Amino acid sequence: MVLEEREGLQKTGEVAFSMSEGHGVVSLVGFLREAAIGARVRDYPKGMGYARTVCFDASELKSWDSRLTVFVIGLTEVLRDRGVDVETQGLPSGMLRLMALAGQGDVAKGASSSSDRPFILARVGRAVVSGWWAMVDFFAFVGETATGLGKAITGKGHMRRVDFMGCLQDCGASALPIVALISIVIGVIFAFVGAVQLKMFGAQIYVADIVGLGMAREMGAMMTGIIMAGRTGAAFAAQIGTMQVNEEVDALTTMGMDPAEFLVVPRLMALVITMPLLCLYSDVLGIGGGMAIGVGMLDISWEQYWHQTQAALNITQFLHGIVKSGLYGIIIALAGCYCGMRCGRSASAVGEAATRAVVSAIVGIIITDGLIAVVTSILGV
Repeated sequence: MVLEEREGLQKTGEVAFSMSEGHGVVSLVGFLREAAIGARVRDYPKGMGYARTVCFDASELKSWDSRLTVFVIGLTEVLRDRGVDVETQGLPSGMLRLMALAGQGDVAKGASSSSDRPFILARVGRAVVSGWWAMVDFFAFVGETATGLGKAITGKGHMRRVDFMGCLQDCGASALPIVALISIVIGVIFAFVGAVQLKMFGAQIYVADIVGLGMAREMGAMMTGIIMAGRTGAAFAAQIGTMQVNEEVDALTTMGMDPAEFLVVPRLMALVITMPLLCLYSDVLGIGGGMAIGVGMLDISWEQYWHQTQAALNITQFLHGIVKSGLYGIIIALAGCYCGMRCGRSASAVGEAATRAVVSAIVGIIITDGLIAVVTSILGV
């Protein structure tokens, strides 16, 4: 919207709205001083209400008065009512002081009394609406990623091979030590838990069945997924979130490159490739840890333990865990990259994005594992 001053219409000002990747910007340009400003809150673009965060840019503001402050306060209230996180740091210092006196802005954001809080139904409604738009935004992100993945597979994308190889290194070889440590410990724990019960019946040999089936079907894929969610998912969110803070993602968009295609696809492909391999690596080491306990403490020979493990396991058991690990890789990559792409423009927002990525990935892994367990039980797999 363009606003003109009354005196000769020589000095003009503009309030411009723009939005990119869920982040909105309200630009205040020129001379904004007269009464027309106060009546324009209703004219803001409705799409701005779908943004996750909105900030102000007053770097080109030449002149303003209290009526612009009234406009900014009204716009801030409308956006926050829609669940949008409004950042006011870009406004002039004088305006921020006026907003603080009026009970607005980040200075007084949490200072209102409990009596000013909206009714519980209003809070629930806002949470539901915010969750709905967050879900819509996530599925839009998944669609962008799927499009970029299709271009990369057909050789038409902007993904660089060096980026993909670097992601493979970070997701694969660099993760081997921590996966090895956790897998061996899990195998040892399984063997101890099984031995305590089976020794009462003289059936220690079946420790091999417990460890082998537990690692191949469940714990190998599960523990690898949780380790990679905390290690790699958080790293993805922090890396892309830092790029958001430094406006590198905006630079990619300006150069005509799709950020999802350039940043998300190589990370997704790397995790999908390395997770099944890490899962198989975890299975072998977990079984080895259980074998060490069985041979060293349960008076079982190496040959007996090995043959019992072979009798309990087949290729289907291993494929069960390997397929699940591939799904977990997709969940971890999408959670980490999505939280990074929707990160705010501050240092604290990067930490929050990393935390959300880890929590979202672990919750997604557990829910997916439960659903697969129900489906495989029904199918008898």
